[in-house]
Amino acid sequence: MPDTDIDLASLLCSRLCHDLLSPVGAMNNGLELLADENDPEMQKRCLQLLTDSAKSAADKLKFFRLAFGAAGGFGPSVDPAEARAVIEPLVTGSGRTQLIWSVPSELLSKRVVKILLNLVFIANDMLVRGGTLSVGAENRGEEQEIVISATGPKVILDDAIKAALAGNLEEDAIDSRTAAAWMVRGLVVRDGGVLQLAEPDAETKIFGAIIRSPAV
Repeated sequence: MPDTDIDLASLLCSRLCHDLLSPVGAMNNGLELLADENDPEMQKRCLQLLTDSAKSAADKLKFFRLAFGAAGGFGPSVDPAEARAVIEPLVTGSGRTQLIWSVPSELLSKRVVKILLNLVFIANDMLVRGGTLSVGAENRGEEQEIVISATGPKVILDDAIKAALAGNLEEDAIDSRTAAAWMVRGLVVRDGGVLQLAEPDAETKIFGAIIRSPAV
């Protein structure tokens, strides 16, 4: 495996660990509180904290397993329902963001699903105060198109992530924040694909990706 691939894998692992630190830390705090607490009402709150934190950690692991790893079975394709199942808790778990899903039921290639999941990951982070995240996809034979729209009262895209998506970030500047965007860019432009960002207004950002099948 080339050093660049190893570095990218390490950075993606760092991002995964960063996102898991909060729910796992909350579980640890809940266990410590539960061990020292005798009040039934406080014990009930501690158990709820443990339940919520465990669910959050499990949801994130399922998402990252498909987005960064090799989940989805041994075949070349993934059922979009499986992608939606890991996206929905990530997007709607806070109760501040609505998910609109417009992806047909036909199987998608693992590459397309990985691109879709990581663009959702980036778009969801942009919705600082929540909002609406719309996910659409279309299969056009040799091409697959993905459109992801993030709309909310405060939509912020980190400049470094924006540069990584545009292909303007040097390899030595990639870190755990930008690794997913860098990977998405590479997966899309392979075989002549196109990745674009539109910003029609201050409250909306739209990712568009055209993924082309490799030439036989």
